[in-house]
Amino acid sequence: MHKLLLTTLSAALFAATAIFSPASAADYPTKPVSFVVPFPPGDLEDVLTRMIAEEFQSKTGVAAAVVNKPGGGGGPFPGAVGVATGPTDGTVIGSFVVDVPVVGPLIGIDELKVDTFEPIGIFLTYPFVIATSKDAPYDTMAQMVTYAKTNKLALGHFGAFMIPTQVTLAAAKTMGFEWGSEAAFDALDCNTLSSGDADVINTTLQLILPCLSDVKVLASVTGERIPLIPDTPTIGELEASLDIALWNGLFVTKGTPQHVKDTIAEIAKSVVTSDKAQAIAAETGAGIYWMGGDEATAQIASDRNVTDKINALIGE
Repeated sequence: MHKLLLTTLSAALFAATAIFSPASAADYPTKPVSFVVPFPPGDLEDVLTRMIAEEFQSKTGVAAAVVNKPGGGGGPFPGAVGVATGPTDGTVIGSFVVDVPVVGPLIGIDELKVDTFEPIGIFLTYPFVIATSKDAPYDTMAQMVTYAKTNKLALGHFGAFMIPTQVTLAAAKTMGFEWGSEAAFDALDCNTLSSGDADVINTTLQLILPCLSDVKVLASVTGERIPLIPDTPTIGELEASLDIALWNGLFVTKGTPQHVKDTIAEIAKSVVTSDKAQAIAAETGAGIYWMGGDEATAQIASDRNVTDKINALIGE
């Protein structure tokens, strides 16, 4: 009888410990995890997110994969909607550019509100540039402006509502010219210029590195000059009101448990601060680092103020 009672008590104590132990409460992940990149494969956000997904799988023992969901002329927003309507258990993680939390709430997509997402952290500042082909009859932004006043130039971009596009349209306003035409592309690389699909493109340095000797980089949409092209001015140097940088971070839907966010952040930080990631930074001119959730929230608020000024300038 005593033996049976002890056995029963032991089982009850074990069950109580299992229910209330921190390890059990923080049990994550238990199901496969998807990292959604709302662009085609190949650019820096895709490369780094794949590194994070691989480390996530290695550390947790649970399957993790990158899912690319390019949105065409809709930029990253269709892919972001898929994350917004997903679960709040950390099984769907968005790898988003600044436009998703900053511009998304302004363009009338019901699923993208100011408080739809919570940032896990920011890990990348893009070496975003304004570039043209080597045989273009202008070498600087000022010369391009003069040329554009009597010749129609076609601008290629990742979407009308994307911040680099907005900056470039605002630059035209402040510099006194108009683009002859503009169009959105899923990819903007060497082929876009060589094919004549666009005369000038907004893209990342990563995508034109293979043909860097065949292009002219007129300006960078970065906070500081890119080390790989040190003679190229930032757009902020040319027009102070347009001083903004493009970044990428990890996001989850609002309501995701803190221990889930902490797990994702810990793994992501270890990846982007690794020697391998820093070697990529040196090769591409990108800023690769870790900015935690609280700092990321403050950065988003600051960027919203800048984009409000840009939108006022271009009349949107």
